[in-house]
Amino acid sequence: MRPDTPVASGPRPGDHALLRSQDRRRTRQRRRRRRTVVAAVVAAAAVVTVGVRAADDVQRAVAVVAADRPMVASEKTMLADLWRAYRENHVQADTNRTMTTADGVSTSQGQADTMLRAVWMDDQQTFADSWQWTKDNLQREDSLLASRFGERPDGSFGVQDELGGEDSVTGADVDVAFALLMAYSRWQEDDHLYDAVPVIEAVWARSVVVVDGEPVLAATDRERADGGDVLVNPSHVAPYAYRVFAEVDPDHDWASLVDSSYTLLEELAEQPLDAARPSGLPPDWVELDRRTGEYRAAGEELGTGFGTEALRSPWRLALDHAWNQEPRALRLLQRQDVLADSWTERGRLPAAYDRDGSPVPGEESPALYGGAMGYFTTVAPELADDVYATELLPLYDTDTGDLTVQLDHHDATWVWFGMALHLDELPDLNVTEE
Repeated sequence: MRPDTPVASGPRPGDHALLRSQDRRRTRQRRRRRRTVVAAVVAAAAVVTVGVRAADDVQRAVAVVAADRPMVASEKTMLADLWRAYRENHVQADTNRTMTTADGVSTSQGQADTMLRAVWMDDQQTFADSWQWTKDNLQREDSLLASRFGERPDGSFGVQDELGGEDSVTGADVDVAFALLMAYSRWQEDDHLYDAVPVIEAVWARSVVVVDGEPVLAATDRERADGGDVLVNPSHVAPYAYRVFAEVDPDHDWASLVDSSYTLLEELAEQPLDAARPSGLPPDWVELDRRTGEYRAAGEELGTGFGTEALRSPWRLALDHAWNQEPRALRLLQRQDVLADSWTERGRLPAAYDRDGSPVPGEESPALYGGAMGYFTTVAPELADDVYATELLPLYDTDTGDLTVQLDHHDATWVWFGMALHLDELPDLNVTEE
């Protein structure tokens, strides 16, 4: 059985209700604190105030404090605070490994997420520590990364081969290589470039599969050797990365992978797969006939809905459009208007959608809001402001500089990515042609 991409599962039941409850409790606490401050100000004023003018000044000060006006944090401060909270909650201090799940599993995708955020936050030490742990514990002899690390049946810790942990997850390999290239550009550490190139070359050699004459990024490195259908995770598609890979790996035709990837996403947008009609949203998983390129549902365990996996896709498309003015990215995002319909009609997004665009019942997902910001920020900026202010911003407490509710790794990652994209705080840190 092919492994799922080893990231944390979707939202926990009750998260959204807990968020609202904690917001209300924190608001009440802030008001109590401010009433205490008001009482202290009034008491002090009674002792030291002399004359009507001084009393008026005190009353004006009391009115300002009593108004319970929230603190306003700068966008950079907020992202930095959320990055600090992420490090405290999800990066193990003594090993520097990212804890992707509650039971202590680390994944190549989790390491990639940390490295990407570290380089955008200009946190050189966290980046170096995370990459060093990844090299020491996940990197295989062929330079690709084992996908899953944790406690093994014998009680030791290492790559969980029994759960498919030795296999690579191609999207994580691509993200790690791209993070290394951005780190090279940002900090001019030559080792980051030297480390990135073998990963890039190995992705092409082991994870790019020819389907109907065109290169396709497979979900794992196992697909190339398998003679059957090719498993693809559309959320792994990252054209902005392939453009940079072409500069440091001219021996492989990364430009063709940019084009074939957009063709794949465009055709998928019209494929009903196992539904009566398509929604325009990319699926979590799909299989391609290696010879004909025909699309097929991958099976019950690897669904065709838009959920935990596919939510990355709008964000990736938005980056390629923002950085490279890619018209194909814009057209694909425009077809995802089921997201706008959900928001305008219901004032919320579900945690997942079926292939036909029907909402999947259940609690809302902070991660899906983060990924969907790629659509909203690019196509519907007026709705983006509303989604951001209603669903993402309340997760940050300006008084404490912390989260208002504990988020698992997947939610914490994609809330930050979505916020940073919307705030235009994801610069294109690119390598030169040297």
